[in-house]
Amino acid sequence: MLSVIIPTLNCERVLVPTLASLVSGAAAGTVRDVIIADGGSGDATRDVADLAGCEILASEAPLPERLRAATVKARANWVLYLRPGIVLDANWAGEVAAFIEQAELRGTADRTAAAFRRAARPAAGRPLLVEALALLRQALGARSGPDQGLVISKQLYERSGRHRDVAEPEADLLARLGRRVTLLRSAAFRRE
Repeated sequence: MLSVIIPTLNCERVLVPTLASLVSGAAAGTVRDVIIADGGSGDATRDVADLAGCEILASEAPLPERLRAATVKARANWVLYLRPGIVLDANWAGEVAAFIEQAELRGTADRTAAAFRRAARPAAGRPLLVEALALLRQALGARSGPDQGLVISKQLYERSGRHRDVAEPEADLLARLGRRVTLLRSAAFRRE
């Protein structure tokens, strides 16, 4: 159903919680494969990915090129781009599966994508009011950012021009998708 692509470079410590948050999706059958698009890590990033059963595409090519190559290699028709250090909440797999199913049933797979809701780290003790204001900002049109992940069909990815050769290819793709990105209820937060 879904291939997960994680671009890495010397991030062994933060990759572990990201991969751990994907386990529920693998167990539910939502995650078909995880591809690590490594940029030439000198630490144990590739060892961590290998132990977790990920496919590793190692290249010192620029980030956009690595993301495009990983997308071609992805076995599923839907892709989740996720940065290392981003952890998804426990309900993410069911919600993503429902989003994909609805898009396919409605025939909108080539026109809609999704991102996770921004959330504070659970241990951060962020006041409820601050969290509510962040949600309001998002509802009023604030764009999704790369730290929120991106669930997109390969069809829409190609139709949108893929990751371009720019300084911030993930943010660039999200900006081009604009309002076609649905905000999911499930949250993503950065693990420090």
